Amino acid sequence: MIVIGTDTHKRTHTSVAVVAGTGEFSAELTAAAVPRGFAEMLAWAEGVDAERVWAIEDCRHVSGGLERFLLARGERVVRVAPKLMGAARRGSRSAGKSDAIDAAAIARAALAAGPERLPAATVDERAFEIKLLLDHHDDLVAQRSDEQRRLRWHLHDLWPELDLPAGCLDREKWLSRIARRLARAEQTRRVQIARELVGSIRARTRRIRELERELTSLVAEKAPQLLQLPGCGSLTAARIIAEVGDVARFSSDAQLARLAGIAPIPVSSGMRDRHRLDRGGNRKLNCAFHRLAVNQGRLHPAARDYLATKQAEGRTRMDALRCLKRHLARRVYRLLTPTTTPLAHANNAASLT
Repeated sequence: MIVIGTDTHKRTHTSVAVVAGTGEFSAELTAAAVPRGFAEMLAWAEGVDAERVWAIEDCRHVSGGLERFLLARGERVVRVAPKLMGAARRGSRSAGKSDAIDAAAIARAALAAGPERLPAATVDERAFEIKLLLDHHDDLVAQRSDEQRRLRWHLHDLWPELDLPAGCLDREKWLSRIARRLARAEQTRRVQIARELVGSIRARTRRIRELERELTSLVAEKAPQLLQLPGCGSLTAARIIAEVGDVARFSSDAQLARLAGIAPIPVSSGMRDRHRLDRGGNRKLNCAFHRLAVNQGRLHPAARDYLATKQAEGRTRMDALRCLKRHLARRVYRLLTPTTTPLAHANNAASLT
């Protein structure tokens, strides 16, 4: 069997075939990142070995087209997180950097992790649609926050005595009040810029709320059981759906926890048995689980009791939250698994474990 590591770019994709048993280089091909090039890569791979696994770096904005092409033709594709490639590069005898070296590092990282343990690539159009909308929503929120900071500095220069509470620039009442005050002021350049910022913040806020309503509707259609989970709002559920995709690509909840950087890493030695924090994984998914854990610590009695028990054992609050996140990864996996019945959904949503 061979593992075909593929380094994807906007215009070209480079694939390197590595023998699974020995890890040695077998063949290499660079093709255009268009359907004609995808077909060329598949024909090349068929000539190298009939038993193969495609390992593609998980950067779906440039690798999505190739993934969909291969999956539509029955190929086995796994995604390799960029963080996994560091160790493969350090262990390589090839100095320097090139597309072929990167592709070989992807293949060897997949071999080191075990292709069967990596999340398989799947085509879930609804999850991808949610991801696109959510990423756009997050970009708009970041742009609005930047504009709000700039507006605050302009307003401070104009009226140092003006007290603006935290979060007030998200609300129409405060934006209208500021707009009226700016309209009455002398129309200096600073005032004109501040008025433009108020208008832009208003427009972004309207669009953000439209996207939130749209995401709520899509999540309710795709995975309503997540919204029954205490502390799981529509945006948190949307992020989980967007990053997990088709849960069938995970063989267990442990694999999902590893992807999210939630599963602790063993670092035992001799008689000393301990684990350390996993700083890898999908950080957006990790953030969604962290928000969920924090919300449950405030709102859900069972989660509050669990956190209190862990802290009574001598753990810090953050360590207790990490333990809770691991439980939540198991619950989310069960909720998203298609074989779970509606009654089981309700029971899972009502209990901690």
